[in-house]
Amino acid sequence: MVVKTSSAKVVLISAIASGQGKTTTTAALARKLIKMGQSVRIFKTGPDFIDPMILARASGAPVQSLDLWMVGLAASQAMLAQAAAEVDVILIEGVMGLYDGNPSSADLARAFGVPVLAVLDASAMAQTVGALALGLRDFGPVNLAGVIANRVASEGHAKMVAAAMRDIALFGSLRRQERALPERHLGLVLPQEVVQLETILEQLADQLEIDKQAWDQLPLTEFSLPDLPETPHLLQGKTIAIAQDAAFAFIYPANLDCLRQLGAELVFFSPLADQSIPLQADALYLPGGYPELHAATLVAARHWQNSMRAAHAAGMPIVAECGGMMVLSDLLTDQQGQSWPMLGLMQGQIVMQQQLAALGAQALATEQGELRGHTFHYSRFETDLVPVANTVKHWNSEVGEAIYLDGNLQASYFHAYFSSNPAATAQLFLKR
Repeated sequence: MVVKTSSAKVVLISAIASGQGKTTTTAALARKLIKMGQSVRIFKTGPDFIDPMILARASGAPVQSLDLWMVGLAASQAMLAQAAAEVDVILIEGVMGLYDGNPSSADLARAFGVPVLAVLDASAMAQTVGALALGLRDFGPVNLAGVIANRVASEGHAKMVAAAMRDIALFGSLRRQERALPERHLGLVLPQEVVQLETILEQLADQLEIDKQAWDQLPLTEFSLPDLPETPHLLQGKTIAIAQDAAFAFIYPANLDCLRQLGAELVFFSPLADQSIPLQADALYLPGGYPELHAATLVAARHWQNSMRAAHAAGMPIVAECGGMMVLSDLLTDQQGQSWPMLGLMQGQIVMQQQLAALGAQALATEQGELRGHTFHYSRFETDLVPVANTVKHWNSEVGEAIYLDGNLQASYFHAYFSSNPAATAQLFLKR
């Protein structure tokens, strides 16, 4: 479906910081609106893998990333315009705090004229919620449509919050949750691992109190569809095998779209199920995930291991990102200190650690131009291998992640956003 202009009710859901309950509130609001008969599409600001999976379950549709730098203004606008032509409501979950990052969630809201809903954790305050809301509105400023107070103790507590809001609407409130979305070291737990996730989402929707009059008064936001360059079919006739299961789950939906637009056929397989690389594959994509949580299963997956070693020996192009690189090493030491033998295709060992090792937007210079993406990991790679290149950190232009190359195998902690440079992406999956 091709559109020129379209409109929908759109809000960007942000907060003062991480941990305020943005994802929980966005999921609850999406499910609430769907139960009210509205069609809903959700986007996630910035690089993220797990939150979009939860939000996709809440809304029933894939969740794409929006980011003025990594995704780009025109591509972000195109996705919003297309979504606005198809649904009644678009929810955009912000990242970190409203003004954090460059570009920030506030920058995204202003770029597209989108009003902001602030999620504020009211569990340890009441009237001070109003002060925080005023600060969020006026610092930028942004068009702050209202506040959703999270973790409210009672109806009386919600009334105290509402009374302190002055001219800012209390759009809604969400009671303290007995059953919350669980977390681990890279964020929320994967949706397939959450027991009774559908029940939790339904309960959150029922617990979310919405001021329907304030919601109905939200204006429509209009988007025009920009002219985007056509993606060249540089991978026409190529079949790319993609590892996809709980150990290799960190895949941007846009990356799959980009590979298909480049002309590639995609086939999926599960290393955890000990599935070999599909025989028709011309190239392999090993995305990030949680291999450290499934090390014992991967060690026992002999068919998968043998197919990996055979593919590398045959010169198959292999692109390994973060968790995908971790399994190529000699050894992986998990957070409990237990060591597991990996594939041994890259000299060195992976060591999990308690503190964050790296986080943020980065870019890789290629012959085809800049390929953008991000990094986020809790492990380090101890190796004598010499990288062929390094990414550059977006926020300060310092040296970022190492890029390792062995024949047709390229590995790094760097997660590339393929659509930022389709031509550079195609070269990753072609023999050198």
